[in-house]
Amino acid sequence: MSLLVILAILGIVYGYTGWRLAAPLPYPTHVAPLIFLLASIPISFIWLRRRATENGFVDAYAWATYLSMGYVTVTFGLLLLRDVAWLAGLALTRLIGYAGLSAPAATDTIFQDEGTLSQDLLLLTNAGVMALGFLFTGLGIYHARRQPRVKRVTVPLGDLPPDLDGLTIGQISDVHAGTTIKRRQIERIVEALAPHQPDLIAFTGDLADQSVERLRPHVEPLARLSAPLGCFFVTGNHEYYAGVGPWLNEVRRLGFRTLLNEHVVIQRGSGRIVLAGTTDLSAGQETEGHASDVGKALAEAPDGLRILLAHQPGTIEAAEAAGVDLQLSGHTHGGQFPPWKYVVSLHQPYAAGLHRRGNTWIYVNRGAGYWGPPIRLGAPSEVTLLTLVRR
Repeated sequence: MSLLVILAILGIVYGYTGWRLAAPLPYPTHVAPLIFLLASIPISFIWLRRRATENGFVDAYAWATYLSMGYVTVTFGLLLLRDVAWLAGLALTRLIGYAGLSAPAATDTIFQDEGTLSQDLLLLTNAGVMALGFLFTGLGIYHARRQPRVKRVTVPLGDLPPDLDGLTIGQISDVHAGTTIKRRQIERIVEALAPHQPDLIAFTGDLADQSVERLRPHVEPLARLSAPLGCFFVTGNHEYYAGVGPWLNEVRRLGFRTLLNEHVVIQRGSGRIVLAGTTDLSAGQETEGHASDVGKALAEAPDGLRILLAHQPGTIEAAEAAGVDLQLSGHTHGGQFPPWKYVVSLHQPYAAGLHRRGNTWIYVNRGAGYWGPPIRLGAPSEVTLLTLVRR
C-alpha cells in the first residue's frame, strides 16, 4: 500500500509538472520523453533498493534520484502557485467585467491555443519557474548540507525543583544516515552540540536508513557525545526499516541508553527526573512487542519531573493523559521543503517548535539531517539546547 501511495504521489507531481511545462509549446509531445525519463529515475531507484545490496553504485544512483526529484518537486510547487494565481486573476477580471466595470475577458485562460497572449505568457512564466526551481533547489541543498544550527529553547515549568532550574537538554533527531548522509555530515552534528556540554542528551529517533554493517564507520562520531546525566535514545520509524535489533545494539555501543517503553530515574541534588521513552507509533506494525505504550513507559514511576522522549508528536495525547510535563519529539523535519512543509500538519498535531497542550509542553525538533531530496527550505536543520526554568 505504501508503495502505491508513493507511486501515486510521483504520478501527480511529475505528471502535472510535465503537463504545465509542455502545454504552451508548439510540439508538447516532444517533452513527454524527457518527463518520462525524469519520472523513471525514482521508480527505478525504488526497484533497485528493493533488489540490490547496499553499495557505492546504489548511493550514487540515490544522489541522481533525490536531486532530480527535489528539483521536480520544487518546480511542481512553483507551477501550482503560478496557476492558482493566474486562475485567481482571471476570476477577478471576469467578476469586474460582469459587474460592468470593464469588458469581460472572454478568451484568456491558462489553457490557450498557439499564437495567443496566454501562450506567450505561459512560455515566459514557465521559463521563470524553471529558473527559480534551480535557484531554490540550490539554496535548499546548501541549507540541508550545512552544519545544523543550535536552537536555544527555554521551557518554563511550574514547581520545578531548584536543583533542576537551569538544567540543559541537548536534543538530536532525524539524522537519517544513509545513501547521502555520511560520516562528515554526522561529524558536523556532533561539532554543533558537543561544545555546549548539555546536562543530558536525548536522541529522538531516525538515526539511519541503511544497515549497521554499511553505516557503522559513518555513525562512529556520535560516540564522542557525553553528558553528566547520560545520553538516551528512542526509536523512530526508520530504525524499523533499517533493522531495529542491530541498530539498538549499535546505539548502545555508541554510549546511548535505549528507552523502549520504559523509564529511568535521574537524581540531581534534591531534584528528580523521571525520563521515559516510548517506541515509535508505527513500531507495533513492524516488530512484535514494540508497540508504543506511554502507560507502560511510566508504570510504577515515582514522583518527579516527567519528561517523555517520543519520536512522533502524535504521542502527545497519551503523554498529556499520563501527566507528562515535557515531551521531546522529531519526525516531521518541520516539513523540510514546500509543498510538504504545508502537508505535515495534516498528519501531526505540531510541525515544529515549542507548544503546550493542557499541562504538557512539547518540543518538536526539525531534525539534524533530511530524508529523500537533500533540500531544506523554510525548515532549517537543527540540534536543540533546551533549558528548564522555574515559572
